Amino acid sequence: MLFDSVQFLLFLPAVIALYFILPHRLRWIFLLVSSYYFYGCWKAEFLVLLLYSTFNAYFISLRIEQAASLFTRRAWLITGLVSNFSVLFFFKYFNFFIGSRDYFKTFAGQHPKVEWVTQVLEYGIPVGISFFTFQAVGYTLDIYFRQAKAEKNFFKFALFVSYFPQLVAGPIERFTHLHQQLFAKHKLVYENLSNGFRLILYGLFIKMVIADNLAPLADPVFTNPLAYSQTDTILALLFFSLQIYADFHGYSLIAIGVAGIMGIKLMDNFKTPYLAVSVKEFWARWHISLSTWFRDYLYVPLGGNKVSYFRWMVNIMIIFLVSGIWHGANYTFIVWGALHGFMYLAEQVFVRAGWLQTKNRFFTGIGFVKTFLVINIAWLFFRSDTLAKAYLSLAKIFGSEPTADLYYRIQHFEHGKANQAVDDAFLNGKLVPAELTLHNSLFIGLAILIVTELWIQKSRFDQRISTWNFGFRWLVYAVLIYCVMALSGPDFYQFIYFQF
Repeated sequence: MLFDSVQFLLFLPAVIALYFILPHRLRWIFLLVSSYYFYGCWKAEFLVLLLYSTFNAYFISLRIEQAASLFTRRAWLITGLVSNFSVLFFFKYFNFFIGSRDYFKTFAGQHPKVEWVTQVLEYGIPVGISFFTFQAVGYTLDIYFRQAKAEKNFFKFALFVSYFPQLVAGPIERFTHLHQQLFAKHKLVYENLSNGFRLILYGLFIKMVIADNLAPLADPVFTNPLAYSQTDTILALLFFSLQIYADFHGYSLIAIGVAGIMGIKLMDNFKTPYLAVSVKEFWARWHISLSTWFRDYLYVPLGGNKVSYFRWMVNIMIIFLVSGIWHGANYTFIVWGALHGFMYLAEQVFVRAGWLQTKNRFFTGIGFVKTFLVINIAWLFFRSDTLAKAYLSLAKIFGSEPTADLYYRIQHFEHGKANQAVDDAFLNGKLVPAELTLHNSLFIGLAILIVTELWIQKSRFDQRISTWNFGFRWLVYAVLIYCVMALSGPDFYQFIYFQF
């Protein structure tokens, strides 16, 4: 069930109305049922995985809390981590580490007893599996580090893992922040209703008007890099940079808004990240719930910055490489993470040497431009289906001719063989030249987005607009509603981060 679908438009008011009509003691049960229905609307079969992840974290955490010795606690923790991450590994990374799906189809044809492997993998990656797995694992680690007390009621814990606004794409919430809110007695407050719908409206605007209009422009360029000019490729990269931000930020705002109407405060996930002047600052403002998860549950246990300088650099690279792998089972994501890691370390070398201490506008501007360029070059790898296509796109952007020899080497490194259809197009120029067609509606949406981002800075849309008078607020609402109704993209596009 997509946030920008008619189905959700009917689902949300019904849930909110019944939530406040029901007695307080029944509300959490209703939310639990609603959350499982929400997730089951994609594929009901995947509810089994959600239940497994929930039960695993619940059972293991109780055992950890009850364990008498450190050895037993660690044994239960390792058991929990392995059992929860193994499901994530199977569905998301099995093909990447073992081989292609075609291999297993061939293998299964000779050995019928393992045919079930290919049948399961044909279902694809369960929606939001990385998000609810990390939320469940974070809870287990909180219990292990004695940051929280284990929840004894399984169904109450199940609501924490499955709470529908943030179930499939975050924010990845902490048990200590969300759990008690879910069971507190909330009243229907005008301020919550007003701020919630403000966030939902702005989230729908940047998703449907910005992201859904940019998607059909960026997608064909990255699908066939050789068919487009240098200018179009650069534009497509900039468009994807804005698309993924509008898409993911839009989802996060809608999730925060929906929960806010019910009196539940989810953590902010974005704070105008493209205004950052360093890679370090970018990650303090982009997908905040994930970056803080890695900080608390991986970086700190590895020693953080309380180790030797070399070990600290290794820790930083581990974090960024794991972040890349978390996003997908593809070499492109690993390169994306590595690029961020190298640039983060390079910046810190300059900071350590005292060369970036000046705070004047010139150096701030240089930092902004440098960071924006680095982030966009990294997005090229994130968006490309393969390293070979990323190479073709890079060659286009920098105005150089891609060489067949290097292209073949990359293809063989990734797949063990070349893609004949693309190879033929590469060698014989069979791809039909194309060019991007830009529409006025796109420029209107982008102008509103850029002005709004500069106005918001590190604040949030609902917080800034609440300071305006009644007339100006409703003028803004009217403009956003008009844009959503008249200027939305030609098709509905699933939220990008659902695949992670």
